[in-house]
Amino acid sequence: GGNMMKQKGNQESLVFSYLELRKILGILGTSLPFILFLGGWIIFKTGLQGSISYYYHTDMGDVLVGMLFAMGFFLLSYRGYERKDDLAGDLGFVFALGVALFPTTAEGAAGSHIIGYIHMAFTVLFFLTLIYFALCLFTKTDPEKAPTKRKLQRNKVYRTCGIIMSVCVLLIAVYVLFPNIFEAPLKPLKPIFWLEAIAILAFGISWLIKGETLLKDKV
Repeated sequence: GGNMMKQKGNQESLVFSYLELRKILGILGTSLPFILFLGGWIIFKTGLQGSISYYYHTDMGDVLVGMLFAMGFFLLSYRGYERKDDLAGDLGFVFALGVALFPTTAEGAAGSHIIGYIHMAFTVLFFLTLIYFALCLFTKTDPEKAPTKRKLQRNKVYRTCGIIMSVCVLLIAVYVLFPNIFEAPLKPLKPIFWLEAIAILAFGISWLIKGETLLKDKV
């Protein structure tokens, strides 16, 4: 009896820790754009940057790198139902560190832009991993149980977040690939920053929901 109670307690603490981990990832995601913008603006009088990655070259650079490392390590800690769930978390860790360690090229910088291209590749791969979590992993349901009404609601949120992230990444790609058409009229509006911010917010919301912060099943 004692062993059973101990095992149940361990399982409950494990579930609790996984929920907490998801909540923390959600909080990191939803707060990142605000922290960079408001921190840069209020503390260092830094204006809004052209993208979230450009904050690397400001006084908020250490904050950006620190938060990316934190997201990466939390993704590495993620454990799902299947090996591919764990693999997605491990890849998310690698891509987040890649985004942090290979900074985007500073605006107007001369010389080789190869590190900037590596940064862009890691950024796309990182977002694709987050989209995969929202659309494919979080929407899984137990085949032996009928999904609850709240689970169906959560799945709608996950899919919406995944679609929003996908559209943002697609629009960023279009903007970057066709600078002659879009750069002159749109650059002053900082479209990449806003699209990245929306995508990261959607990522954060999906993880907050997964951490049962909202739309939790009624007991």
